[in-house]
Amino acid sequence: MEIMKCKICESQSDAAFTTAILKKYEVSYYECTQCGFVQTEQPYWLEEAYANPINVSDTGIVLRNQRLSQITTSLIFLFFNRKEKFVDYAGGYGLFTRMMRDIGFDFYWSDPYTQNLVARTFEMEAGKKYHLATSFESFEHFERPVLEVAKILEITDNIILSTELLPNPIPKVSDWWYYGTEHGQHISLYTKKAFIELARQFNLHYYSLDNVHLLTKAVLPIHGRLLFQFRYAKHVLYVLSFLIGVFIKSKTQEDMNKFK
Repeated sequence: MEIMKCKICESQSDAAFTTAILKKYEVSYYECTQCGFVQTEQPYWLEEAYANPINVSDTGIVLRNQRLSQITTSLIFLFFNRKEKFVDYAGGYGLFTRMMRDIGFDFYWSDPYTQNLVARTFEMEAGKKYHLATSFESFEHFERPVLEVAKILEITDNIILSTELLPNPIPKVSDWWYYGTEHGQHISLYTKKAFIELARQFNLHYYSLDNVHLLTKAVLPIHGRLLFQFRYAKHVLYVLSFLIGVFIKSKTQEDMNKFK
């Protein structure tokens, strides 16, 4: 049995299974014996997988961004300074950045691999620090997760991200859609234990709401820690965002006036 080192904790990762990627490449997946992180073999197929940055099977892109914009609104309002500047890291076409500006937050876009289509002129400034970074549906794409987290922490101390957590035991390919074998872009799959290890390496605190996660240098207040333990917290945050929106002025008109 082939052995690899875990990309999170560098412990032994054993071969877990093989499956077809892009319906033609037979690829091995490896599971860490310590933190449970699952990674593919060296992803030689990525250039082909990213021929189009947003894969054709991602039919949930608009709905997902809408829901995450509402959850992020509540998290920022409750635990961070809403008047600060924020950045969407690996922000795709700029949809989330535009949505957050429309809600009323001073968000900026960053993504070296995708064209900014809907948040143009609101690109992140190199060398600038931001109060918080979001990074949604990107961690599973990272070939070197520890290095990517280090990059994000160069610009902020707080990260809100989304990625699905691996069930335990790890499911068969046919039983879990998130492997994404049809597009071949999901090469890093996480457990809570893997995120706790990531947080430890960077002296961060880790909080989780199902598939929404917070890595931060700050310790949340007691009501925040209790919220993150509540099973339906994501639903509460989503509903709460509509009330919060009453107290935030949208930047839609303000942004448009800049171009007159």
